[in-house]
Amino acid sequence: MPAAAVPTTTVAPATATATSVGPASPPPAFAARAASVEGSPVREILALTERPGIVSFAGGLPAPELFDTEGLRAAYDAAFAASARRALQYSTTEGAPELRAAVAARATARGLPTDADDVVITSGSQQALTLITAALIEPGDVVLVENPTYLAALQCFRLTGARVVAVPCDGEGIVPEALAELVARERPKLLYTVPTFQNPTGRTLPAARRAAVARTAARLGLWLVEDDPYGELRYEGTDVPWLAAHPGAEDRTALLGSFSKIMAPGLRLGWLRAPAALRRAAVVAKQAADLHTSTVDQLAAAHYLATVDLDAHIGTVRAAYRERRDALQGALSRTLPADCEWNLPEGGMFVWARLPENHDATDLLKTAVTHGVAFVPGAPFHATTPDPRTLRLSFTTHTPPEITEGVARLGRALTECGVE
Repeated sequence: MPAAAVPTTTVAPATATATSVGPASPPPAFAARAASVEGSPVREILALTERPGIVSFAGGLPAPELFDTEGLRAAYDAAFAASARRALQYSTTEGAPELRAAVAARATARGLPTDADDVVITSGSQQALTLITAALIEPGDVVLVENPTYLAALQCFRLTGARVVAVPCDGEGIVPEALAELVARERPKLLYTVPTFQNPTGRTLPAARRAAVARTAARLGLWLVEDDPYGELRYEGTDVPWLAAHPGAEDRTALLGSFSKIMAPGLRLGWLRAPAALRRAAVVAKQAADLHTSTVDQLAAAHYLATVDLDAHIGTVRAAYRERRDALQGALSRTLPADCEWNLPEGGMFVWARLPENHDATDLLKTAVTHGVAFVPGAPFHATTPDPRTLRLSFTTHTPPEITEGVARLGRALTECGVE
């Protein structure tokens, strides 16, 4: 039986037809907080001053020649040798147990009894501040800050929609009586402070004032966020106990610390010590942010702390930075006009200066860069009306001869701008 014929189908060639598409609609707008918070002028100035030949007093950068590169390389080798699988694997949100224990031991040695369970390891202390802010602050909440204060903290609080209010300060920091009046009036959620060698001013809050701040927080109901990235960089004077160690502050202080200034900022390792409930809320916020801080960096840091005398290394750093601070002080004394003012910090990384009346540090910076020197104008550090005459000078990055040359260049820029 013959096979049935298979019908053939003729398919017409496809004809391209033009489709009319109207104007594309723009994507939805950014969140209001992203549009309302400006970038960091410090970061922008750092980018400007990276070209060769600039003596930059702008960034608070540790001196790279003082990094313990050999010790840290050995610590990474040891982390891999002990267990490469663990070093390269996910870790717990709270942090590697041995690093948390090491942080707790150092805090205890500095007069604040601390257990490993009190500590969360973070990706730099900046993340610790972000986590605390996420746990505590809602849009419209009032946050109190020193004036001036750490620029990235202002960015962090403003991104949450907080209303940032400045606490009156003098040459020693927060004025306790003014703080008490402000808390009673504004009912803030928290006070953020850098009480030791503050950024940007370099000033240190005396122990008696710290005790008064703790009493006010306890009496009126206030969270305290104590940021301490510079506390171990003391060049003279005696240590002042942490705010967290004062009566009244025990159950309401988040203490933030960092390895950036005493080991290396590229590690991006910091830590948070906080009361249990706040610590748990911060852990949840961290799970949403990055799950956990780099495992290999934590294990290397833990090995380093277990095998290297970090205090001896800090002593070397202190000696170098003290010499650089003194070089800056001497150069300023020889170079700046009589009407200029600046302070002498007992530690940290910064000197705070002020130009004479009717002069603007932002305008001076434009001229200074043409002379091969840079600094950070003080205006962005103010939470309220800025003082345009102020500027911040960091002394840690350059050697004393470089500092002397940089200030000489600054002097020529001042002369060109009519600051005499």
